[in-house]
Amino acid sequence: MGVRGDERVLFSRPFRSPMEKANLAAVIDSDHVHGDGVFTKSASERLLQVSGAADLLLTTSGTHALEMAIRLLDVGVGDEVIVPSFTFSSGANSIVATGGVPVFVDIEGDTGNIDPALVEAAITPQTKAISVMYYGGVPVDMDAISDIAVRHGLAVLEDNAHGLGVMTKYGALGTIGSVGIQSFHDTKNVHCGEGGAVLLSDPNLRERAEVMREKGTDRSKYLRGEVDKYSWVEWGSSYLPSELNAAVLDSQLASFDEIQRCRGEIWDRYRASLEEWASDASVTLMTPPDGVHAAHVFFMLMPSEADRDAALEYSRAHGVVTTFHYVPLHSSAAGRKYGRTFGSLDKTDSFANRLLRLPLWPGMSDEQVVKVIDTMKGYVFLPH
Repeated sequence: MGVRGDERVLFSRPFRSPMEKANLAAVIDSDHVHGDGVFTKSASERLLQVSGAADLLLTTSGTHALEMAIRLLDVGVGDEVIVPSFTFSSGANSIVATGGVPVFVDIEGDTGNIDPALVEAAITPQTKAISVMYYGGVPVDMDAISDIAVRHGLAVLEDNAHGLGVMTKYGALGTIGSVGIQSFHDTKNVHCGEGGAVLLSDPNLRERAEVMREKGTDRSKYLRGEVDKYSWVEWGSSYLPSELNAAVLDSQLASFDEIQRCRGEIWDRYRASLEEWASDASVTLMTPPDGVHAAHVFFMLMPSEADRDAALEYSRAHGVVTTFHYVPLHSSAAGRKYGRTFGSLDKTDSFANRLLRLPLWPGMSDEQVVKVIDTMKGYVFLPH
């Protein structure tokens, strides 16, 4: 069913999977609504298949997954973690929460990903880990990152909030480094409203991760019958999602292939339909190296910040909700207070200032996709 031409095209709309309501009803009708029930088990098994991870634990959010990951890597007071400045605040908050220091480095000007060529120069005796974020599910050069990490004895954290299920020449995103994370916020390809996961490559981290997720107790061992009572054994928090969240996630993961097919078709239409317009207007369309991405975002880099802001206003006035993305962490109030900036971050500033993202979600009608394309083609660029 189409939409009227005067209706707004939303930037994002959560996918509704076929079994969501039935799964939720099953939880509500059961005697087990808290976590670690049948849907936690089922969703975890599905996620293992989709992600390619050796092991994982579901969490209450991607932010909480990052907090667990940083602590599993033993980042503490005074330790430095190298991060891209162009990422979400949780990537730095998780470091600051341990007393660590996020060290902001510049990105590649075309992908939005951390520039491996700058990482090594930012290493100091206090450096404990390197954190990479795959913007839009586009891979970082993980051969280069892994080589640097091995030579300097550093851990690698993969923030794979955008890249679930993406296979690359380096391996599945989220499973290449020491530990990875996923987000299942409702803006992500697969969601449960709020949720996340820690992906574990090192089997030795499993027991600590379970304790950390269960309020610092060995309750997971108790539930498996390995101890006769559980108690407080280490630092932890409440990172275990309820069965309600797991029930939605289980249904979403069952539809993963359909979600990706729909998103990929829209992404491909944007790329093909806007290519000539972009070339004529000096707009840079999202062009992932080797064509690998998660169809999580479709972005374009406008000629200038003024053009980006004007295009945002124009598209929204014509019923298409476009948006930008992160204010770079190094220029934020908290970034200046808690972090350290290494070198010039000119590419980060330019990327963030010119970035424009188009609506992209399963269920967009043909009419809506055409409206987005036609609206962007109708924008008149500012004189330069």
